[in-house]
Amino acid sequence: MEKDWRWFGRKDKITLPMLRQIGVEGIVTSLHDLPIGEVWTVGQISEVKDYIEANGLRWSVVESLPVSEEIKYAGPRRDALIENYRQSLANLGKCGVRTVCYNFMPVIDWIRTDLEYPCPDGSTSLYFDLAEFAYFDIHILERKDAAKDYSRDVLARVKRLAESFTDADRERLIDTIIIKTQGFVNGNFAGHDFDPVGLFREMLSKFEGITKDALRENLRYFLEAVMPVCEEYGIRLCIHPDDPPMPVLGLPRIVTSAEDIEWILKAVDNPHSGLTFCAGSLSSGAHNELVPMARRFASRTFFVHLRSCDVLPGGNFMEASHTAGRAHLVELIRIFEKQDPELPMRVDHGKTILGDEACGYNPGYSFHGRMLALGQVDGMMAAVRNEIEHKLI
Repeated sequence: MEKDWRWFGRKDKITLPMLRQIGVEGIVTSLHDLPIGEVWTVGQISEVKDYIEANGLRWSVVESLPVSEEIKYAGPRRDALIENYRQSLANLGKCGVRTVCYNFMPVIDWIRTDLEYPCPDGSTSLYFDLAEFAYFDIHILERKDAAKDYSRDVLARVKRLAESFTDADRERLIDTIIIKTQGFVNGNFAGHDFDPVGLFREMLSKFEGITKDALRENLRYFLEAVMPVCEEYGIRLCIHPDDPPMPVLGLPRIVTSAEDIEWILKAVDNPHSGLTFCAGSLSSGAHNELVPMARRFASRTFFVHLRSCDVLPGGNFMEASHTAGRAHLVELIRIFEKQDPELPMRVDHGKTILGDEACGYNPGYSFHGRMLALGQVDGMMAAVRNEIEHKLI
């Protein structure tokens, strides 16, 4: 597979020359400075593409061309925003950038409760504590009837947290769940000069009454509208699984399992509509067995995220080493390398090691941690290619 790296544009502290030196072949990026819903022009796309190519790399994947929230909840501007999306896809196609990752997660892209969870070796990793998340939902968001969504065991843990949590603990959760993990991804939450909890509540309110079936139908509507453009320009549009793969905050989630993925691929059964196989997101759900899923959906997988999670007691999970966890990355590489040796792949989140914590990188997107992960995955890929070449598998 092609070795790619998520890069956050010229403001990224990790530069393209640095990436060339560590063996990166393709860049995964977006027009991060543009508000969600605006048309990406040919000029804006070409400027980024030319800069990447001038540094000896290529723009392999767009991650992401964000889907506006109003498209997801079918607001009054849905059709106009879809038309903007269609135009952006067309302009990407005209510029030769033809693999586009997107997600259909309402309001919140990915959730962790601790961005610096200490590991035994002295590194830190991303961590999700279900009780802390439930505390955020019940006592900070104060979502109506939130407690009904959690088990007795989780509620007992929340009660203990409520007895011990300080104002600093509450601010840490707000900063982690709303600001740091969302601001750099979708631009809805950035800076500290507003009321993030109030804004979060307002965004959640847009999805009141939206069921899983309704959200599925809104996705179908979107895909039916954009597929003609994808066909015309050869765009491969690949949906990212929900992270974590379960309902949260009363919001439906529709890319959580093999059944969900099967529904999407059949709902608009077009060869230009496919999957971003995110091994990390999928492996954080104990109900998902990744190797059978990879085999089942390999032919419709256009982009791969290689990372792995450990599922822990009590509904918790944490990001594991790329050589460990329950994702079985080496077996996934065997499957995808056979399917398409040019398939774009990025190592996704990495641990924080060797001073990464002092460099101001986006959460999960360390330099040394991801460089280690890339080396681990590159070694697995080399072994698999040797197996295929010598017909050992």
